[in-house]
Amino acid sequence: MDATSAPHRIPAEMPQYGEANNIFELMQNMLEQLLIHQPQDPISFMINHLRRNNDHVPKIIILGPPASGKTTIAMWLGKHLNTNLLTRGSLIGREFSSAAAEARKHYKRFKKVPDSLLIQLVQERLREEDCIRRGWILDGIPETREQVLMMQTLGFAPRHVIVLNAPDSVLIERNLGKRIDPVTREIYHTTFDWPPESEVQNRLVEPEGISEVETAGKLLEYHRNIIRILPAYPKILKAISADQPCVDVFYQALTYVQTNRRSNAPFTPRVLLCGPMGSGKSLQASLLAQKYGLVNVCCGQLLKEAVEDQSKLGELIKSFFEKEKTVPDDVVMKVLKERLDQHDCVQRGWVLHGFPRDQDQAHMLASLGYSPNRVFFLNVPLDSILERLTLRRVDPVTGERYHLMYKPPPTLEIQARLLQNPKDSEERVRLQTDLFYRNSMELEQFYKQAITLNGDQDPYTVFEYIESGIINPLPKKVL
Repeated sequence: MDATSAPHRIPAEMPQYGEANNIFELMQNMLEQLLIHQPQDPISFMINHLRRNNDHVPKIIILGPPASGKTTIAMWLGKHLNTNLLTRGSLIGREFSSAAAEARKHYKRFKKVPDSLLIQLVQERLREEDCIRRGWILDGIPETREQVLMMQTLGFAPRHVIVLNAPDSVLIERNLGKRIDPVTREIYHTTFDWPPESEVQNRLVEPEGISEVETAGKLLEYHRNIIRILPAYPKILKAISADQPCVDVFYQALTYVQTNRRSNAPFTPRVLLCGPMGSGKSLQASLLAQKYGLVNVCCGQLLKEAVEDQSKLGELIKSFFEKEKTVPDDVVMKVLKERLDQHDCVQRGWVLHGFPRDQDQAHMLASLGYSPNRVFFLNVPLDSILERLTLRRVDPVTGERYHLMYKPPPTLEIQARLLQNPKDSEERVRLQTDLFYRNSMELEQFYKQAITLNGDQDPYTVFEYIESGIINPLPKKVL
């Protein structure tokens, strides 16, 4: 829409609904599936696609050299995410599949399966209902560039690709100790992961092809292929070192696959900054407004501006100011609503600070339809807050602001006439800080997707964390 020739007034509820329900991604995914499958009846296809509601099921590829632990990680992920694990062995061993029977014959004779036949097996399996409904993890597939291209042609696109890396010397040593449980297919190691049960120990067998020479040959072939595979997944690839405890590898992989990809959807930031006085909310808000063109909405400043306007509402607010009483929430909301409803806030987005301060105010804000899509809590310890605020001073002659530690006055004459704002007294600061932290737990529970940051560091470092939280999708909670 061209706002210069036609300043369309788009209701705030429209973009909020689109973001809350992922409408852009929904339409994008549906269009992709239409183009890939090219159904005879597009309408019925789209209806079935929407009914499945499977746009966010796991679609993961795990790659890595022999003995990197990719099968173990894939199995753990499969159990944790309740999804289907697809391995070369499980695909070839499928019953009631003519392609699998042909693959077994070919493997028995040549010790390998042709690329086209393996991808045909993948295609058959991924089109089954449980893979459509619960997603899938491909363990060690694709193995070659040719397999990648076949999968892309068939429209099978992963959401996340993980590649495990480790030095060849580590992998060869690790492979020599590998043992397999023929009953459960669990993989163990004579040094790193020996089962405690004697019954399991007794039935473990040494797999074929794990000698040092054989492993070195497989590693050479893997390195030749992997450099041609990885360029096919530039934006969804995560490399993880396999030369660390398996549990650490698993949690790094789990964190990655539970991270949403950055969306191409239009995004209007509605940012809420929460924190005690002196936590740097005003500075962070001004930095965000400056860099991203957001409207800086400071609740305290809005009340002062309302008083200066000398409106009826301003006169009411002024009476509370003069008596040094808190302005009632409903009055504050009237001023805030008037500002957030203005066209620049709806079109450009906003960064709000100074309100809400407790759960009741947060409920009031939400009930009127003002829901931030990013919430940040800036945590700063009391000692740092006292240092920041109680040492602030103002020169009554020039109006210049000083800080006795960070920006001391240049002369003794100026220092002698400096005044402290009553709000910066230690007693007042302690009281306000205690009040914030007493209410902050309920606020954090209300804003469940809030991101908590350490505000007791360089302000530009804090800004980088906030910026990252706005640009990137919100992470899923790791269980």
